[in-house]
Amino acid sequence: MVSEADRHEAAAALQVVSADPGERVCRTGAPSTFWFGVIDGLLKMSNVNLEGQQITYTGLPPGAWFGEGTLLKREIYRYNIEALRKSTVAGLPLAVFWRLLERSIPFNRFVMNQLNERLGQFIAAREIDRVNQPDARVARSLAALFHPVLYPGVGQLLRITQQELAYLVGLSRQRVNSALNALQAEGLIRVEYGGVRVLDLKGLRGHGVD
Repeated sequence: MVSEADRHEAAAALQVVSADPGERVCRTGAPSTFWFGVIDGLLKMSNVNLEGQQITYTGLPPGAWFGEGTLLKREIYRYNIEALRKSTVAGLPLAVFWRLLERSIPFNRFVMNQLNERLGQFIAAREIDRVNQPDARVARSLAALFHPVLYPGVGQLLRITQQELAYLVGLSRQRVNSALNALQAEGLIRVEYGGVRVLDLKGLRGHGVD
């Protein structure tokens, strides 16, 4: 746990903004100036490949922090962060981020853990891209959004619409609806009003694995 003085400095420096659906919090090529955290809403991390096709890396639900790798390398952002619904986002300025790194061991451990978990997440995302079964794609993409370390604010109920999930998975809303019904029938999730509740996270992560 960071010291009270470090916590106070970080809280005082945080800048909080609202983002409307479709608005970008940061964009490819922009200088890295903040470490971002999602207070409320849902964001999408994506980019455009050489063929002009959009590639979605991950969704960012409440409790998610992102951008630490870019700040550590002092690079420009190499991805777009777009709001899928009205969202509230906090930004910790670059200078404060680095001051905390230089003097706070607990903060360093948190950032290191974030990087490690994020690496595992992106390796899993590459595996999802190779999955041709729509039900398995939806299952594993959902499991990624229930990550207890990267997204502690989600808990067991993810507030997400089928259209938002379709944007993240890269499938039609109708196909996502069919997959959710199949996963619910298997006892892995329960579709509730305004969201999805996970019942078997291990089963979601391994769905479609022979």
